[in-house]
Amino acid sequence: MIKSVVVVDDHNLLSQAIGSLVNGFDGFEMRYTCKNGQELMNKLKNPDNIPDIVLMDINMPILNGIETTILVSEEYPDVHVLALSIEEEEATILKMLRAGAKGYLMKDTKKEVLEEALHQLSKKGYYHTNTVAQILIESLHKKESQIQLTERELQFLAHACTEMTYREIAEKMFLSPKTIEGYRSSIYEKINVKNRIGLVLYAIRNGLFTP
Repeated sequence: MIKSVVVVDDHNLLSQAIGSLVNGFDGFEMRYTCKNGQELMNKLKNPDNIPDIVLMDINMPILNGIETTILVSEEYPDVHVLALSIEEEEATILKMLRAGAKGYLMKDTKKEVLEEALHQLSKKGYYHTNTVAQILIESLHKKESQIQLTERELQFLAHACTEMTYREIAEKMFLSPKTIEGYRSSIYEKINVKNRIGLVLYAIRNGLFTP
């Protein structure tokens, strides 16, 4: 089955060149290109335009690659985003992966590597080079050891792992709902999660809560 690919990059010539490469790979076809994330999101509103894979640049006007990847991951979870960028900073790579990208390649990557990445995305749902895998492992170890939660934040976290609503947690801790929201936002930022499920997984992984 032929897999459809879309390129999102604000450099037209580069987009066309990547598209030509993709069309030369067995099992893949280039569907269309977009100059930025907003153009892609507009295109995706038509079900006929939803591809299997999106090759996503990061630095783009209007809606950049990280912002766009978050939206695509939330609204079109079956679409695999593969970052294709000149950015090689670890922080940028991690932001892109946390946004939902299933892999990260540099733009000077050999075409054989790009082809392999597309095949692995199709088969396994992700593709990580050795460099990116190492960055992920180091990030996990660093982050777990550096996070410091206050006593009250730990109390909130324990309650958040139950079925209690945030309002009920506020009553339980004799605090206002606004203060509880502050604890939630603070912990979200410290442990880099975006929802309550992330809080629970963090607590379980670090022995702060036993289901």
